[in-house]
Amino acid sequence: MANENEVQNENDYNFLLEVDDLHTSFFTENGEVRAVNGISFKLEPGKTLGIVGESGSGKSVTAYSIMQILAETGKIVKGSVTFRGEDITNWNEKKLQEFRGSKVSIIFQDPMTSLNPVFTVGFQLEEAVRLHTGKSKEEAKKRAIEMLTLVGVNEPESRVKQYPHELSGGMRQRVMIAMALACEPDILIADEPTTALDVTIQAQILELMQELQKKMGMSIIMVTHDLGVIASMCDEILVMYGGRICERGTADEIFYHPCHEYTKGLLRSIPKQDNMGEKLVPIGGTPINLLNMPKGCAFCPRCENAMKICLTEQPDEYWVGDNHLASCFMNMKDLVENREGRQ
Repeated sequence: MANENEVQNENDYNFLLEVDDLHTSFFTENGEVRAVNGISFKLEPGKTLGIVGESGSGKSVTAYSIMQILAETGKIVKGSVTFRGEDITNWNEKKLQEFRGSKVSIIFQDPMTSLNPVFTVGFQLEEAVRLHTGKSKEEAKKRAIEMLTLVGVNEPESRVKQYPHELSGGMRQRVMIAMALACEPDILIADEPTTALDVTIQAQILELMQELQKKMGMSIIMVTHDLGVIASMCDEILVMYGGRICERGTADEIFYHPCHEYTKGLLRSIPKQDNMGEKLVPIGGTPINLLNMPKGCAFCPRCENAMKICLTEQPDEYWVGDNHLASCFMNMKDLVENREGRQ
């Protein structure tokens, strides 16, 4: 009876994950590094959310905050991370261990540094299965081979006996995906899953993730610096800069109607078929110093269209479409000018 109630309660929530006003900081000898500064978003079951931004924008720290795997100096100082109606920031370590792997799993950036070089691939897969499911050694071995088969690893019975250095980069990434999905989590967080791979293997890995999502019905949070990687697979995209969300919307809205100067800068730096003969335009300046955040808009020091108000005030999120928001005073300026033009 209790299990039925539990299932009923899980189905009561429209959103699988809700992040509300999340602030995460790292406390160092030089001061407080405000890596995440008040971000909020919601993730529906079976949907894919993309989080995009430069290195240091806070996207990976957001993922680690959800998993509660921050470094010793890191701490969530404000806000909540709610999974199926429960705020996991209040959970003890035992409950978090049950949560990681079985409810939410993560694929890290570099599979070579994520896998232990002194243990075989099979041992590491079996260990993950036994830790979260309580299966026997034989059952875990069977599950490991089953998962390697699922992610497209050839000769899985032989691969389980190999060490990480004996596999190619693409094969190691498939092993990491197999490990993350072995316990059938509700949410898969992929932190730059294709960074170290060539273009052909990148496409294969992304296609594999989409196929597995359809089979298992899980939600995906894709963390990347490359807008092009997630163009076709995300239901919603968040663009981050300086630990804040500067724009959010569907892929079509972000790519064809960008409304934040930072998003426009990211898109100008991506090679496209219609600009192959032109020089790419990089975003000027250097990434923000999180130890010394500006009072106003975080992107202001690098923005060519910055106004006086941008120096002193943080812009709110403005609706610029049905499902499209952007935190940029330029949108308010355009609204005022359009209104004046109609009068």
